[in-house]
Amino acid sequence: MKGSDGGRRKGGRAARKAARAEVSAAVLPYLTWATSPLEILSEEGLCLIESNAELILEEVGIDFRGYPSALTRLAEAGAEVDGERVHFPRGLCRQLITKTAPAVFTQHARNPARNLQIGGNATVFAPAYGAPFVHDLEGGRRYGTLEDFRNFVKLAYLSPAMHSSGGTVCEPVDIPVAHRHLDMIHAHLRYSDKAFMGSVTAPERAQDSMDMAKLVLGDAFVESHCVLLSLINASSPMAWDASMLGVAEVYARSGQAVLMAPFILSGAMAPVTVAGVAAQTLAEAMAGLAFVQLVRPGAPMVFGSFASSMSMQSGAPTFGTPEAAQVLFVMAALARRLGLPFRSGGNLCASKLPDAQAGAESAGTLLPTLMAGTNFVLHAAGWLEGGLCMGYEKFIMDADQCALWGRLLAGVDLSENGQALEAIREVGPGSHFLGTAHTLANFETAFGRSEVFHSDSFESWQEEGSRDTAQRAHVLWKEKLENYEAPEMDEGLSEGLNDFVARRRTEIPESPD
Repeated sequence: MKGSDGGRRKGGRAARKAARAEVSAAVLPYLTWATSPLEILSEEGLCLIESNAELILEEVGIDFRGYPSALTRLAEAGAEVDGERVHFPRGLCRQLITKTAPAVFTQHARNPARNLQIGGNATVFAPAYGAPFVHDLEGGRRYGTLEDFRNFVKLAYLSPAMHSSGGTVCEPVDIPVAHRHLDMIHAHLRYSDKAFMGSVTAPERAQDSMDMAKLVLGDAFVESHCVLLSLINASSPMAWDASMLGVAEVYARSGQAVLMAPFILSGAMAPVTVAGVAAQTLAEAMAGLAFVQLVRPGAPMVFGSFASSMSMQSGAPTFGTPEAAQVLFVMAALARRLGLPFRSGGNLCASKLPDAQAGAESAGTLLPTLMAGTNFVLHAAGWLEGGLCMGYEKFIMDADQCALWGRLLAGVDLSENGQALEAIREVGPGSHFLGTAHTLANFETAFGRSEVFHSDSFESWQEEGSRDTAQRAHVLWKEKLENYEAPEMDEGLSEGLNDFVARRRTEIPESPD
């Protein structure tokens, strides 16, 4: 008996390893909801937040810094401009937004099977964004490189749960700042065929992003379709700066999507209260969104909200807290009332390692994100150390959770198969369901299965090396990259892309001097 048992264990272990080795860039659609978003505020409460946001826009105003053309556009639309401070008559921003902005749009990918619905009843997961450091169990914490950037693009491509390739998944600090965007956009286009995010560090880099997309997808296609979605952050509290406004204008003018998002640390860039954060976020976002519609009426937009709490003892950001979840729920509802797609959430944590704290804090962000009905989930995989670090093992763990909990949105199966009455009649009292036709027909898809967690016996876990979750994730990301195969690209397109990068390197100085 012991020998046969051991054989089964070995077979199971071999089967799991073989399944992992069959790395697949499976094409899965974005998530669609069969459930209704959770609302935590009444109509009266939401109206109060909206009224407070209008008061901020009218009485306090929003700064548009260093960008005279924005001030001119807003003044012509009816706003009162005093220097760089803009005061909006009550209702003006909402009118500009709701009159022309689409509630749902498609972001087109190099592979049409991976096109994304942004808005409506769809949820899209994208990796974490902007970390200068990377971490893995062998190398520890270090500055990110271009190799790391390419690795994460490949991992996102290989992950069915990551619907978007993302943007600046980590900073490749071994590349001059002025040239980084060229290598990052090249990686998204060459090592993945999923939709991705354009560069936002300068208007000319935004233009390079579009020009590179045109090389691969075609000028006419990019001019008539949305292929780029880009993150534009406000300078909270209550300001938009020239760099972000300039980038937003470049993309919006060309019909590409902009994600206008206040980035708020409660207690520092906004009040400590949920209602105060919500009103300020709404005011900042609406001012920026209104500007985009003045640049190009009908330009696709996403209403973004990023709000974390902070330690009142150290000033450090904290994640997975109830207050941040409350802000998320409220902002999602306010975005729906504006008729816009909503971005927030992810798998956020302050932990420095892919440990229990990371898991708990990330779950405290991911589940509210899904239950709120978030359309675009940035920072869905890899986030460590408050966003300062991109973790290899954390990426695998987060993508696994996205795949598992994404099933929540599918709702309850009430079909004849879902009701399972024939199986209940067949078994009757006192028996079991293990051998029924219904169980055999459904056992492979009935339950979400983690590729990272270990649920077998203690003895099986010992035989497989007594690895914890992070150690198993370490093995997985290495296996995935070892078996990675790049999506096909026409040789002429690939050479054209390489030539563009080489030419722009010679044209762009490595430093302003």
